[in-house]
Amino acid sequence: MANRRIPEAPPSYDDSQAASSGISSSRGIPQNQPQQDLAQPPPQRRDQYPPGDPPPYHNWQEAVPDTSVFPPPPISGHFSSGTGNASSDDAQRAHDFCDSTPLWVPVMPSSTVYTAVATHDLRPVQQREFAGELGSTATGRWLGRTVDRNGDCCVLTHLPLYFAARDSPFVTEKRKTIYFEVTLRGLRAGPGGDASGLALGFAAQPYPAWRSPGWERGSLGVFSDDGCRFVNDSWGGRDFTAPFGVGETVGIGMTMAPSEDPLALADAMFGAKQTCKVDVFFTRDGALAGGWDLHEEMDEESGGVGGLEGDFDLYGAIGLFGGVDFEVCFDPAGWRWRPAE
Repeated sequence: MANRRIPEAPPSYDDSQAASSGISSSRGIPQNQPQQDLAQPPPQRRDQYPPGDPPPYHNWQEAVPDTSVFPPPPISGHFSSGTGNASSDDAQRAHDFCDSTPLWVPVMPSSTVYTAVATHDLRPVQQREFAGELGSTATGRWLGRTVDRNGDCCVLTHLPLYFAARDSPFVTEKRKTIYFEVTLRGLRAGPGGDASGLALGFAAQPYPAWRSPGWERGSLGVFSDDGCRFVNDSWGGRDFTAPFGVGETVGIGMTMAPSEDPLALADAMFGAKQTCKVDVFFTRDGALAGGWDLHEEMDEESGGVGGLEGDFDLYGAIGLFGGVDFEVCFDPAGWRWRPAE
């Protein structure tokens, strides 16, 4: 296979601040771009994710920038699919990216950054793979549309919903739940004549912008076209719920809690890695509609759950393929689902 160019990480928010001063089917199975040498650690096994650089928010000035004016990240080329499914080349390119680009090391967020997330001020980071319109309509609310036949792309929140350094149950001794909702407003022509749709989920960063959440390391997602759920799974996913269509509002959440496994607790006393108990849940039009235990229900073909166990920051992620009209809500006042008090 010819060498592939590995895209760069999402844009630095420090650089963006300086610049700002002058919007397939769920089968992750699988153009060609030249290789660029990157000073990265040697490739790791797909189930091992060593820490990398700190996230961009670690050295922010005491201000949260307006990401609506961010320039696009420096990624050359656009993803396109002739079949509506992600190609094997794009899958391999994503695997190479993840193998050679470690996850960002969590750091303690500033009070300004943490307050922004606590008040639901989450904004979209729009990648070049996204062709269409996308923006914030109010605090914590987005409105977007992709053009007909747009290829696979992933839109991430500009800040994490979960900060491992501050929200971890091992730090707070409390549970932490993150959640958001997406309303599907319209479906138009899909890539290559295949169905259009979306996926909603969470991802640790950096994440390849041309892959939907759930297809690569440190990510999970549920897909509209077939209702399957994916956890670091580039193949077929697992049956989970019925497909969801135009007019439906769906939500995805994760709850991190201290481990209840006595063996894991005993191992941690001797230096083993501590992992949270993680439950994933899904809602449809305000009602709980399923969920799973991250550790007990592993995808058969998945590459593991590293990055999702509470020890890395987690960002809201929306995958899109084809022409899609959608709304996103991070503000609890606008949710259909009402958390138990």
